[in-house]
Amino acid sequence: MADRFRLTLAQFNPTLGDLAGNAARALDAWREGREAGADMVALPEMFLTGYNPQDLVLRPAFQVEAIEAVRRLARDCTDGPALGVGGLWLEGTALHNAWFVLKGGEIAATALKHHLPNYAVFDEKRTFASGPVSGPYVVGAMRLGSPVCEDAWFEDVAETLAETGAEALVVPNGSPYARGKRDVRLNHMVSRVVETGLPLVYLNMVGGQDDQVFDGGSFVLNPGGGLALQMPLFDEALAHADFIRGPEGWRAEQGGLAHIPDTLEQDYHAMVLGLGDYMRKAGFPRALLGLSGGIDSALVAAIAADALGPEAVRAVMLPSEYTSAASLEDAQAAAARLGLRYDTVPIGPARAAVTETLAPLFEGLAPDLTEENIQSRLRGLLLMALSNKFGEMLLTTGNKSEVAVGYATIYGDMAGGYNPIKDLYKTRVFEISRWRNANHRPWMKAPAGEVIPARIISKPPSAELRADQKDSDSLPDYDRLDAMLEILVDRDGSIADCVAAGFDAREAQRVERLIYLSEYKRFQSAPGPRLSSRAFWLDRRYPIVNRWRDGG
Repeated sequence: MADRFRLTLAQFNPTLGDLAGNAARALDAWREGREAGADMVALPEMFLTGYNPQDLVLRPAFQVEAIEAVRRLARDCTDGPALGVGGLWLEGTALHNAWFVLKGGEIAATALKHHLPNYAVFDEKRTFASGPVSGPYVVGAMRLGSPVCEDAWFEDVAETLAETGAEALVVPNGSPYARGKRDVRLNHMVSRVVETGLPLVYLNMVGGQDDQVFDGGSFVLNPGGGLALQMPLFDEALAHADFIRGPEGWRAEQGGLAHIPDTLEQDYHAMVLGLGDYMRKAGFPRALLGLSGGIDSALVAAIAADALGPEAVRAVMLPSEYTSAASLEDAQAAAARLGLRYDTVPIGPARAAVTETLAPLFEGLAPDLTEENIQSRLRGLLLMALSNKFGEMLLTTGNKSEVAVGYATIYGDMAGGYNPIKDLYKTRVFEISRWRNANHRPWMKAPAGEVIPARIISKPPSAELRADQKDSDSLPDYDRLDAMLEILVDRDGSIADCVAAGFDAREAQRVERLIYLSEYKRFQSAPGPRLSSRAFWLDRRYPIVNRWRDGG
């Protein structure tokens, strides 16, 4: 029996700040592992506190409670397997991101995170002290080493653990989703396995936290890099990894290999999970949105229905004299196909009242963008009134292309508490809408089938704030705009890079100017799920006042 070791992996979804609730989930996992004959149960990085805690961890009262939560959990797990779980720890006055091994009612070992990420959404160097590289710890017949998340992206921690006797690596993570991130993780972990010759367990958390969505996807690698276990993306799961010691050391027995979907499905699942967790963890049971008959709001409606259930989503059409009959029909059709409550609130009377109120001040001035924005702001006002009255969170519906260049009205269609498509360029909005119409998964709570009417996808995009308006009147066609935004925003490229890619220099300069001029709008915009490695907010932090322009 000494030549076998069972490790139970709990890919669970913590709630940031819910110390008691997260500890209860950890105890549930420990009990399941105990019933399954596990030698050890493992949960992800910072599971007891939730992740990414940002400046919450700097509050002394929170630190005291978080550390006591670790000690209390240790006492609750006295008789059974060891429990590995992440949380906070103080060494003197230095605060650490730590991973604990609880055994026999005590904290038997502590691994302090050594490499502190300070890029993209991470700024751990502000909040944590770097810990020394810990040695391995013993559980049953196995000597284990635990590089904490970022520690496994570098050679030194894993190599030190191997040199000091570790026989396997258990890597707890709080690694948020970004398109293509799984392949990056896998490549780094294969490198650690090849370098050390040890099996490796990569355990990631799952769930949404503000703009970040943790996608799980935990896996086990054997020496040589072979995949022994693959857990699902975006779903909570518990799995057992069984190791056997042979003449050449420990190896994991072959376990289940969950299907890894394509990036369209991954993006869609991230948006659904991000919205659902944001609502649940913030305490909002219901949502509403303005359903215009356009593709952005139709996609947001589908995401909301899949995340919350159709019965928890209200769709509101707010027509003006510029709203086409086709838009009225399309909005109603989308709501019906998804099974949403559908209300119509015309803005004409309110617009007439505002026009009359402003008439003395606007006398002699020609109508312009001001009057268009009044329509959008009236819609925002009415939707926020419904949100306040009925306790429903208002969802905003601006895609990344619009957010990038400011093609949205602040205090109007930007009003709301969460934007599920904030990191989705317009061209990808079309792609994902087609994907959702053609696919249905068990985690989707809305009906299967063509929930976004084909005409919504095929018609030219328009804000319908004036007669015969189209987005292309104000912006380059979206295929060109998105390609330039990918260069200027996602790659921090230059005007010269845009020209090298075949775009007109003046058009690229205009797009860049719009990006910079819209910074103040993004500063006040609702959060939304991070899908790329260059999402607006923590990934890309620019000053609001900025006169620099590429090329003068």
